[in-house]
Amino acid sequence: MDIRKYLQENIVFLDGGMGTLLQARGLHAGEKPERWNITHAEDIIDIQKSYFDAGTNIINTNTFGANCLHFEEDELKDIINAAINNAREAAKRSVNTGVKLVSLDIGPTGKLLKPYGDLDFEEAVGIFAKTVKIGVEAGADLITIETMNDSYETKAALLAAKENSDLPVIVTNAYGEDGKLMTGANPAAMVAMLEGMGADAIGVNCSYGPKTLRPIIDEYLKVASIPVIIKPNAGLPKVIDGKTVYDVLPPEFAEDVADMIRAGVHVAGGCCGTTPEYIKALVDKVAKKKLQPVALSDKGLTVISSYTHAVTFGNTPRLIGERINPTGKKRFKQALIEDDVDYILNVGLEEAEKGAHILDVNVGLPDIDEILMLKKVTYELQAVCDLPLQIDTTDVAAMEAALRIYNGKPLINSVNGKEEVMEAIFPLAKKYGGAIIALTLDEAGIPAKAEGRLEIAKKILKKAAEYGIDKKDIIFDTLVLTLSAEPTAAVETLKALRLIRDELSACTSLGISNISFGLPSRDAINSTFFASALESGLSAAIMNPNSFEMMKTYRAFMALLGQDPNCSDYIAYMEENKQEVVTVSGNAAKTSTNSGSTPLQKAIIKGLKDEAGSCTAELLKTSAPLEIVTNEVIPALDIVGKGYEEKTIFLPQLLMAAESAKSAFEKIKEKMKAEGTKGEAKCKFIIATVHGDVHDIGKNIVRLLLENYGFEVTDLGKDVPPEVIVDEAVKQHAPLVGLSALMTTTVPAMEETIKQLRVKAPWVKVVVGGAVMNQEYADKIGADKYAKDAMETVRYSEEIEKALKE
Repeated sequence: MDIRKYLQENIVFLDGGMGTLLQARGLHAGEKPERWNITHAEDIIDIQKSYFDAGTNIINTNTFGANCLHFEEDELKDIINAAINNAREAAKRSVNTGVKLVSLDIGPTGKLLKPYGDLDFEEAVGIFAKTVKIGVEAGADLITIETMNDSYETKAALLAAKENSDLPVIVTNAYGEDGKLMTGANPAAMVAMLEGMGADAIGVNCSYGPKTLRPIIDEYLKVASIPVIIKPNAGLPKVIDGKTVYDVLPPEFAEDVADMIRAGVHVAGGCCGTTPEYIKALVDKVAKKKLQPVALSDKGLTVISSYTHAVTFGNTPRLIGERINPTGKKRFKQALIEDDVDYILNVGLEEAEKGAHILDVNVGLPDIDEILMLKKVTYELQAVCDLPLQIDTTDVAAMEAALRIYNGKPLINSVNGKEEVMEAIFPLAKKYGGAIIALTLDEAGIPAKAEGRLEIAKKILKKAAEYGIDKKDIIFDTLVLTLSAEPTAAVETLKALRLIRDELSACTSLGISNISFGLPSRDAINSTFFASALESGLSAAIMNPNSFEMMKTYRAFMALLGQDPNCSDYIAYMEENKQEVVTVSGNAAKTSTNSGSTPLQKAIIKGLKDEAGSCTAELLKTSAPLEIVTNEVIPALDIVGKGYEEKTIFLPQLLMAAESAKSAFEKIKEKMKAEGTKGEAKCKFIIATVHGDVHDIGKNIVRLLLENYGFEVTDLGKDVPPEVIVDEAVKQHAPLVGLSALMTTTVPAMEETIKQLRVKAPWVKVVVGGAVMNQEYADKIGADKYAKDAMETVRYSEEIEKALKE
C-alpha cells in the first residue's frame, strides 16, 4: 500500500507506551528493554497484539534505544531483526482486520551534539544510519523518529533515514513547558526544517498530557502542510503506594486527543503512561463522534529557519545582512586568509544587532579552501547567533557541505535559469530542505526587459517542479544592474518584481546596493531604490543593516504599511540613531576644476554626444583628423580620467564622456575614410570575462575607454574558456590581454587562462581586474598588471604601447 497517501487521507492510530508495560511484566531498573525482543519475545508480541487489537494501525518496534552506542554490531542486528519479527507476529495474531504496519522506532542517542556536547553531527548521522540499514533489511514498513528534544539531532536522524532508505519517515519532538525543544527550537522552526527535508508526518510526543500539548499542536496545524501527529503522555506521573500512575485517565485522554483530531491532527497515539486501554478509548471516541480526517492544505508558506525560529516571507519584507562577504572588503579578506573566524562572527553579530532578519554567508576567496571555510563559518555562526542563514556560494561542493551541517531550513543563494545550475542545485535543495534564491538569468544572460526575466522565472518553476520543489520554496531575484551603466536598470528590475508578484504570486529578493555602483552618495540612491522596490512588492532585500539611510527607509515603510503599531519601532530607531544635520559645503560636492578649454573638450567632458559630434564636424573643416584626436579628444578624456581617479568624477560621467568621445571619433573616421587616409591605430588588445562568469559591465567599460584611446580591441564576450582567449591572442599576436572576473569562484579560470597564455603566447602582457581582484591575487596568479579600474587599464596599455614603439 501507499503509506504516505494513507497518512494523508486517513485518521491513523499509533500505539501507546511500552516501557511502563514492560516494567509491569518484570523489566528491572537499568535493564535494557530492547534485549527483551530476544529474551522475552512473547511479552513483546503480547503487548503489541493488544495495541493492534485496540485499533492501532502503526506499531513502533521495541527499538527506542537500539543503536551502536548501546549495543555491539552483532547484537544490534539481532535485536532489530527480532523486534520487527515480533511486531509482524503481533499483527498476524491480532483480531484487528484493518491496516497494520510496523515502524522501526528510533529514539535519541542520549548524547548532545556539538558545539554544546561532544557528539559530532556526522557521527550522529552514522549512528542512526546503522540502525536504519538494519531495519530496512529486516523489512520495516516505515521509520519513526521520536522524542527528540534537539533540532540538530532530529536532523541527523532524518538525514540518516533519507540517505539509507526509501521508507516513509514520521518524526515527533518532545517540547518543554516553554513550548520549545531543549535546544531552543519552537514548533514553526521544526515544521520548516522537517517538512523541508521531506518528513512524511510530523508532530509532538511525550513530555506532558494532551491539554498541555494542545497549544503546541495548534502551532503545528497553523503552519504544517503535511500530516500532524500527537502522542501525549497520560498526564503527569505520580507515585502512589510505590507504583507510578498518571493523572489523566483513558476517557479524558480520548476526549482531548479526539478534539485535536477534529482540529486537524491526522495521526494520534499515546506515550508514557498510556496503555492499550487508552488507545481503544481514543479509537472508540473517534468512531462515536464520526470524525473524518480534515483535508490537508498546503499553507503555501515561503519559510526558512534557524535552530530556534522560523522566518516567513510575504507580508513582512525581510532584511538579509550582506556584510559576511569578502567582495570589496580588505579586512574581511584578511580574516578569511588568516582563519580569523572571530572577526567574521562579530560581523554577523553586529548585523543581527542592527536589525537583520537573515545573514548572508559568503566566504568565497581563491586563497582559501571554500568548502572547509563555508562549513566552519556556518557552524560557528550558528553557535553564537540564532538568525537563519543564507548560504551564498557558486561552489556546489561548498554549498552541500554547509547545507548538510546547517541546523534548520536554510536559504540557498543561488540557482538561475541555466540547466546545469538547476540540475546541480535543485537536488541539494530537495535533500536538505532549503528555500532558494533564483536569479532571473540563463544561458543568454540577463534579459534587458522585465518580461524576459518573468519568462526565466517560469522556466525555473517548471524545472523545480520536476524535482518536487514547490513555488513557495523559490524566491526570485530580478537582478539589480548598475544604474550608472544602464539607465533603465531600476525601471526594468522594479517592473520584473511586480510581474512576478502579480502573475506568479511568488516571493522576490534583490541585492539593493548593486544599483548605485560608481555613483556618489550611494546611500541616497540605495535607500530611494529600496523604497521603490518595497512598494513594488519586494519580499527580501540583501542590504547593509549598518546603513542609517537604508534602515530609516525600512522603518518608515513598515510604519506606513501598518506593520509598526503606533510607529513605535520607527520612533525607537530614530531615537537610537539621532543624526546631526549636515550642511554640505561648496567643497563637499567636488567637481573637476578643469572643464576643458575648447567647445569640443567641454562637450566631451560634459558627456554631450550630439554636441561633441557637431563640434568635431566643424573642426574637421579646418583641422586634420589626427590633430583633433591629439589636441582635443585625448586631452578631454585625460581630464575626465583624472577626475575619475581622484573621485571627483563618477562612473556615469566617465561613461558619458566616453560615449561623447566615441561620437567625435565616428566623425573623424568618416572624414579619414572619405580622404582615403588611415590613422595609426594603437596596439591590439584582447579582452574577455573569464569562463564561468556572466558579468561583463566592467569589461565593457574598459573596452569603451580603450577604443576611445585608439586601441584595437577584440571583445570575446563573457564566460569565455581559456582556450578561446589563448587562440585569439596567438592568432592576432596581440601584446595585451585583459581578463575580468566579478565572482571569486571564477578566479581559478583566470589563473588557468594566464597559465596557458604563458605557454602559447609568452609575449603577452596580461591585465586583470574585477571586484574580487587585488594586487595580491594578481601576483599570485601570474598577471602582469592589476588594474583597479578602467582608467588604470588605459594608463598601463599606453605604457605598453609606448614601449612597443621604442
